[in-house]
Order: sequence, then C-alpha cells, then structure tokens
Amino acid sequence: MRKLIVSLNITLDGFVAAEDEGLDWHYQYWTDEIAETTTELLSRADTILLGKNTYQAMAAYWPFQAKCMNYPRTDIAYADMMNNYQKVVMSSTMTSALWNNSLLIKGNLKKAVEHLKKQHGRDILTYGSISVVKKLVTANLVDEYQLWIHPVILGNGKALFKGLKNNLPLKPVLKKVFSSGVILMVYQSHN
Repeated sequence: MRKLIVSLNITLDGFVAAEDEGLDWHYQYWTDEIAETTTELLSRADTILLGKNTYQAMAAYWPFQAKCMNYPRTDIAYADMMNNYQKVVMSSTMTSALWNNSLLIKGNLKKAVEHLKKQHGRDILTYGSISVVKKLVTANLVDEYQLWIHPVILGNGKALFKGLKNNLPLKPVLKKVFSSGVILMVYQSHN
C-alpha cells in the first residue's frame, strides 16, 4: 500500500503559519541543500494531495517556474515534478482544477484517501493544506510526517496539532540538520 506523507514547515513553537496564514518566517532559511533534499523526497512520490488554498497558490506559481529565466536551475527538477505529478485537490467548493494532471475530489476525505492509498504507485505527499492535514491526522491516515523545523518562534499562529483528541505515538526515522538551522525530522506513525 502507498504511504501518505505530510511534509510541513513548522516553527519551534509548533506553528505552521502565522495568524494571518503568512509564511514569510521560513523563506530566509531556504538553501540549496534544502532544495536538494526536498527534490529527493518528492522524487519518492508520484501524487500530491492538497487542500483548496494550497492548490490554488501552487497552481498559480509552479506552471511558470520551469520556463522562467530567473528561476534557479538547481530547482528545475522539483518544478517539473510539481507540474507533472498527479495533483489531488480536496475541496467542497471548487468547481474545477485546471493545473496539469489535477483531480478534484469532493465528499468523504477518508474514503478518497483510502482509495488513493490502495492504487498502484509511489507515495502520496501532502504540502501545507492544514485543514486537510488535520482531517487526515484525525482519521489516522498519515503514515509519515516530514517536519521541517525552523529556528524561529512566532508566539501565535496556526498550530498543527491543536485540538488533537488522541495521543499520536510516532517513531523517529530520520534527522537531518541543515546549515541554515532548519532540522528535518521524519516520523512514522504506528498505524
């Protein structure tokens, strides 16, 4: 069965976005070595699961990056994967998903993800999409967490695990420290 992997940038105090949903706090820590690692991790997947807001932001950005002359050439492989992989967007309000290889799913998230996990293919990766991630966590569908811990404290914002009702035992499987101070911690669920 395919693994569902959640990959998120997170602050030391557990926030994945500022209160206004801003992400400016993590841009200054991006380096070529982080780009290489994210590309390598994305290459293990072939499907990207997103919520409406993250999907719309990515659909407005990624299609133009591979052809942009100012885009770092080291990130071209990542841009190609983002554009060519299957994108599954979970939304009850969207009427169409026009980004290349996109599939719009409405209705029962648990059933849709269980169906995706049973299909042939590589891993399914979720970026951002906090409302979807919280539902995935609650439904016990997440197999792995890739938490990119940034050396910053926001004090408030959108907390990843706020409101979680049950204990969530995890097994650490990887720790990687980057020169910018970011630490990638990978945990597997005990599903």
